Amino acid sequence: MPTLINDLAYILITAGIVTLLFKRLKQPLVLGYIVAGFLASPHMAYTPNISDTGSLDTWAQIGIIFLMFTLGLEFSFKKIVKMGLGPVIAAGCIMFCMMSIGSGVGHLFGWDGMNSLFLGGMLAMSSTTIIYKAFDDLGLRQQKFAGEVLSVLILEDVLGILLMVVLSALAASRQFEGMQLVGSLLKLSFFLILWFIVGVYLVPTFLRRTGRWMNKETLLIVSIGLCFLLVVLASEAGYSAAFGAFMMGSILAETVEAESINRVVTPVKDLFGAIFFVSVGMMVDPTVLVDYALPIVVLCAAIICGQAVFGTTGFLLSGQPLRTAIRGGFSLAQIGEFAFIIASLGISLGVTATFLYPVVVAVSVITTFLTPYMIRAAQPACDFIERHLPDAMLHRLSDRKRATADLTPEGQLWKRLLSALATQAGAYLTLSIGVVIISFAILLPLCRTTLGHWPGNAVCALLTLTTTAPFLRALVMRKNHSEEWKGLARRGRLNRLGLTLTFVVRYVMAAAVVYYIADFLSPARWYWHVAASLAVVAVIIALRPVKWISIRLERRFVLNLRQRETVARQNGDAMPHYARRLAAHNLHIAHLDLPDNTLWAGRCLADLNFSHNDGVLVAAIVRGSHRLQMPDGHTMLFPNDGLDVIGDDDSLHAFAQRVQAEVANAADTDSESLRLSRLVIRDNSPFVCLRLSQTRLREDYHCLVVGFENEEGNIDPPSPDNLICRGDVLWLVGEEDDIKRALEASVNLPESSDTTPTPSPSKGRA
Repeated sequence: MPTLINDLAYILITAGIVTLLFKRLKQPLVLGYIVAGFLASPHMAYTPNISDTGSLDTWAQIGIIFLMFTLGLEFSFKKIVKMGLGPVIAAGCIMFCMMSIGSGVGHLFGWDGMNSLFLGGMLAMSSTTIIYKAFDDLGLRQQKFAGEVLSVLILEDVLGILLMVVLSALAASRQFEGMQLVGSLLKLSFFLILWFIVGVYLVPTFLRRTGRWMNKETLLIVSIGLCFLLVVLASEAGYSAAFGAFMMGSILAETVEAESINRVVTPVKDLFGAIFFVSVGMMVDPTVLVDYALPIVVLCAAIICGQAVFGTTGFLLSGQPLRTAIRGGFSLAQIGEFAFIIASLGISLGVTATFLYPVVVAVSVITTFLTPYMIRAAQPACDFIERHLPDAMLHRLSDRKRATADLTPEGQLWKRLLSALATQAGAYLTLSIGVVIISFAILLPLCRTTLGHWPGNAVCALLTLTTTAPFLRALVMRKNHSEEWKGLARRGRLNRLGLTLTFVVRYVMAAAVVYYIADFLSPARWYWHVAASLAVVAVIIALRPVKWISIRLERRFVLNLRQRETVARQNGDAMPHYARRLAAHNLHIAHLDLPDNTLWAGRCLADLNFSHNDGVLVAAIVRGSHRLQMPDGHTMLFPNDGLDVIGDDDSLHAFAQRVQAEVANAADTDSESLRLSRLVIRDNSPFVCLRLSQTRLREDYHCLVVGFENEEGNIDPPSPDNLICRGDVLWLVGEEDDIKRALEASVNLPESSDTTPTPSPSKGRA
């Protein structure tokens, strides 16, 4: 048998046993995988170890791809826009401060610049997985501060992807030149926008047209294939596989099939992700941990203290009140999976020392164990700070509203218009440049080989201009007839001058693209190129077919981009508009799922009376694909119902605990087990000469008549019109006490009598 199979068998068995133990101890599974990797590593002399680490590294890289892919599936660019500026400020502040602390600690111990830089990147991001689990274990997911923390974590993951790209570029050049870094960021932005726009235009359209042939198997194969396609393209462009996987995940996140893709990909991600985290544990060398015990302790203290201080500061700068800021900062005091990925990146690029990996793993394990204690410590820290702060400052920090400048109606029009123009100019200019790059790289050599140099240049120029024409026209003319444009044009000459300036700037941008094409392919003088570019843009604007093509392309893109939220709105699954207004006050909406064995099943809302008993209001019930808005008191609850409830932090926290507590336990289930029994109809039975529907066995005795026993000993299905005669044998299903009552009633004896009938060998005889 191949060595890889033997290694996988040992790794997965070890990981399974260790993770079961960690699950029993209520610890994160990530730590269990790391411990399993340590036990299977060559550094552990007392246990067997794997023999082929090279193949395992390849599988671990695949695990990183799937981790980033599923992370992208849970991400949405539209969500980032809806978050506003607050989480962006908090995430940026926290990451910058923690990177500075990490780099400073590295320099403090005499490590070189690249090791210190990568160490700062590892400390910059908290663990989304660990914080999610900690909030669930502590019952804090429904509290308002938890939503703010999760928003910051989403942004940290996005910025972490960009940080990995920047670190890769710096590692490749081994230099810290400012212009080179700016160039890398511009190149990254170009590819990010290009891949996102093209992906959102093509992928949802492809999935929509092939949806009738899609099942779980084909959806899994297609989605993984698309993931690895963009991984290959990202690698060809000089970026990491993780970046390509994340981008494809974010593209698929905008489709209707996103949740289905996430469900079918999750088992594959769990397998390869487990192998990745096991490989992380295999890098842990106990001798290194002993030699670097002091840096490990210092880094743990730096993370805990740094997040407590700078995390709280970041949330305060984002506009959060003091108590929310402290609880948010204390929750972020750990590092996790992104630190391992950045450490793996540094080793694969050959720019970090081998000791850094086990040091970071040890720091992650320690801070993960301390995470629940840090979250609990936030409350005493809040109380301590509130007791020692001046009353005036405490009032300002505790009762804060995010400051928003009151713009005039004219200023609001300018803000909306300029924001839309900047977004569209960036998108269409990126598409135009992308077409030019592909054309010059692929089409131009083909045309020159087929037609000759100058004829090939002319044909290539014509085809390139034809392809870019819809994008250039949209770049110049889009929003020129919008309500914002018309409203500003009616408000004075100065506004009309500003509108003209925006038109000229966009016209020059479009002409610059045409000029570059002409200058690259034509031997004429530059001033002829300038004149030609201005004229060509004017012709493109005047051509009506170009206009209609441009409009159709944009409509298709917008349809695909909004497809998921449109379907959610039609199905009633979208979050109501008043949720954001509630969040600005002390109330907010939380979603809770009823367990399978909930004791509330079959009970009405009026009977449960949540508003009086728990201080929460049920705004909606989500049942399968249906959403029942504003249910009344007669609405009945069922297992697995989703409840959208409104309340404050305390009431929602108590209600969530009650949801998990009021369930049927195993003892209740055993006591309510059903059994099958024979009921022989005797002469004195009150059921004689009654039809089955008249016996009320179901209503009065809670027993189900399965059927009538025939002469061959088989059971015939019952009918409500069956007439019961003496000697008939009925088969009943029910609980033991109910069966006993039915048997006692059948022979018309007191309940204290022994009424178990003697089975008869044939029908009609007792």
